[in-house]
Amino acid sequence: MTGEKRWRYLIVWEFRPRPGAEARFGRAYGPEGVWAKLFRQGEGFLGTELVRDERDQRRFLTMDGWESRQAYETFRAAHQSDYEALDAECEELTELEKEIGKFERL
Repeated sequence: MTGEKRWRYLIVWEFRPRPGAEARFGRAYGPEGVWAKLFRQGEGFLGTELVRDERDQRRFLTMDGWESRQAYETFRAAHQSDYEALDAECEELTELEKEIGKFERL
């Protein structure tokens, strides 16, 4: 999430890719992946980061930065069906998908 604007709202997810799907997972969930491309359709999206746990190489976190909670909620309302379709399409890539939380910068 580089750039001039800092996120004010951050959504964090934990993932564990299926064995053998790690490369496809990285391409789908990384900063230039299909999820980031979908989010870019929303005004106020600032970027996605994908990080891997150094102790558990199969554990990943995604962090999606937004200008505000309202920007994220507006995006979700406008793109709900696209979000659900992509979620179903990417389901085969993971054996664990868990929302860690939604955070507001203080």
